[in-house]
Amino acid sequence: MHQVSANASGGSQFITGLKIQGRVLGALIMREMLIRYGRENIGFLWLALEPMILTTGVMIMWTLLNHEAHGLAVAAFVLSGYMPLTLWRHITGHAVSCLRQNMPLMYHRQIRLADAIIARALLETAGTTAALIIVYTVARLAGIIPPYQNLGLLLAGWLFMAWLSFAVALIFAAGSERFEFVEKLVPPFQYLTLPICGMFFMVAWLPSGAQKLALYVPLVHCFELFRAGVFGDSVQTFYDIDYLAKCCLFTTAVGLFLINVARHHIKFE
Repeated sequence: MHQVSANASGGSQFITGLKIQGRVLGALIMREMLIRYGRENIGFLWLALEPMILTTGVMIMWTLLNHEAHGLAVAAFVLSGYMPLTLWRHITGHAVSCLRQNMPLMYHRQIRLADAIIARALLETAGTTAALIIVYTVARLAGIIPPYQNLGLLLAGWLFMAWLSFAVALIFAAGSERFEFVEKLVPPFQYLTLPICGMFFMVAWLPSGAQKLALYVPLVHCFELFRAGVFGDSVQTFYDIDYLAKCCLFTTAVGLFLINVARHHIKFE
């Protein structure tokens, strides 16, 4: 009887903790939105409009140029590449200086440094997801792209991209507090990953030797998963969910450790 009571109490404390964490993240997200977009103008809508405008522009440009997409619908190929890339760039790019900007909030014992990055990542994920849904819906109704083939794989690729981006964002956030050059390194790093991330190619298009090398890059698995959901059996895709999950777990663990170390090196803005 005592054991049952203890288990019930533990379960109740866990649920209470989740509710508190949810309120903390909700408050941090609202604070981030107000700081970044203010109360005037279109606010949160811009978070979705920016990737929508850029993605639509790239889709139109590639279509007009008759860009090579190996028999796939060009607009669908661009959408399946540019939207995950936008998620990656936005989450990792906004991690720099995140810790020092939110350090004054740490006097609230419920708030941890990692919560600031989680809130920022959730905000970017929400905005980019809204952009993806709107662009896909409009393009589908216009008959520009075919319907997606597997929602489960599409969501898996999208969520793994968000998780991997968040894990790398933790490392960038911690690194930018320890070393000033890290802040300058992030944009070049994002551009240098473009040729190898999987946005512009599918693994099946590469020679066998290059395929093995490409599959060492976790980002490639995210793109392949997402495109498997978009195109289904009409394309050959290569991905390893077990490998991707291990990469995400390892990178997250490293990032959280570095965040804890960086706490003592943060300079207030």
